[in-house]
Amino acid sequence: MHSSTAVRTGAQGALVLTALFLVAACLRPALTSVGSVLEQIGDTTGLSASALGLLGALPLLGFAVISPLVHGPAARWGVDRLVLVAMVVLCAGIVLRSLPPLPALWIGTALIGASVAVGNVLIPAIIRRDQPSRISLLTGVNTAVMNSSAALAAGLAVPLSLLLGSWRPALGLWAGLVAVAVLVWAVRMRRLPGPDAVGTVAAVPEEPERSVWASAKAWQVTVFMGLQSTTFFTLINWLPTVEASRGVAPTTAGWHLFGFQLAGIVAGLAVTALMGRRAEQRPACLVVSVGMVVAMAGLVWAPGVGLLWILLAGASTGGAIVVALALIALRGGTHGRTVRLSGMAQSMGYLLAAGGPVAAGALGQTTGVWEPVLLLVGALALVQTGISLFAGRPEPSPDAREHSDP
Repeated sequence: MHSSTAVRTGAQGALVLTALFLVAACLRPALTSVGSVLEQIGDTTGLSASALGLLGALPLLGFAVISPLVHGPAARWGVDRLVLVAMVVLCAGIVLRSLPPLPALWIGTALIGASVAVGNVLIPAIIRRDQPSRISLLTGVNTAVMNSSAALAAGLAVPLSLLLGSWRPALGLWAGLVAVAVLVWAVRMRRLPGPDAVGTVAAVPEEPERSVWASAKAWQVTVFMGLQSTTFFTLINWLPTVEASRGVAPTTAGWHLFGFQLAGIVAGLAVTALMGRRAEQRPACLVVSVGMVVAMAGLVWAPGVGLLWILLAGASTGGAIVVALALIALRGGTHGRTVRLSGMAQSMGYLLAAGGPVAAGALGQTTGVWEPVLLLVGALALVQTGISLFAGRPEPSPDAREHSDP
């Protein structure tokens, strides 16, 4: 097994973390860069608001379909090898999405969703495998890297599209970052051979155990994961459009989305201190959930300080994803169970999240106003606050966990 107890040189440890963080940096730009240029895509392709909402939801549907299937290939080929394949597919999907034919837009987006799903599922397992004593900290740092690239993608999308003359190359440029990640990850695999080498079945051992689908704790973590994902992807796709309806310039709205992501980076790091190594995670869950309720109420009833509420919403989503991913790793127990729990939580969670952008697009198109979208996000955050009381509570004793936990 690729154990954290393996002796590594400082250079090897740096390579492991660099490769991990590069992969994390590739998992969001292809998604978050779309919202800022969604109107440009509609103008170029003739897609309606509902169709654009479906385009935004397509990667999430990919997450839902692919996530529960990841454990099998990971057990056969190894976690690290599967990550490499996913990054190659992601690079191809980004390039394909930027090509002129309309089918390429949809096929490329589907490939992006499928490949990012693999990374989403395996990153918590890799962190648990390599750094079991620092799960919360590394989850926070890894998510900060992920959110940093997401923020840059959101903020640069409009300026790049203006500079390059189209949204297509502005979105396609991110394939370069993925190509770098592929190279570094391949070097990581080559430089760390031996009995704990990547690509072995032992990387994700098969264990006879109760299915995670029968675990109440797994469902609590899954619902929390799904609700925080729904609010994030709804806002990341439609927040610039909501602001445009209020007279905010597209470039300004894009940078507001950058601030949204930047606030998430800071909050994602800060929430790890609140989580610590304690079994009790309800305070962290509640803080990140209530923040979104307050932010949406502010955007609806006190829009004059909209940027403040946008930053609060970003902090909420940034903290919530760290909490959700840490809960997956903390509740996993073993590498194999962590992959299965991650697959379940991200499959069902993102299936729920896929409805967010679609419902938002339909609401905006039907009503002609965008405040109902904010109310929808606020209502989801209220439900998330309720489930926090269950998802974040301490696990039972080891004896009880054997019979009840995933």
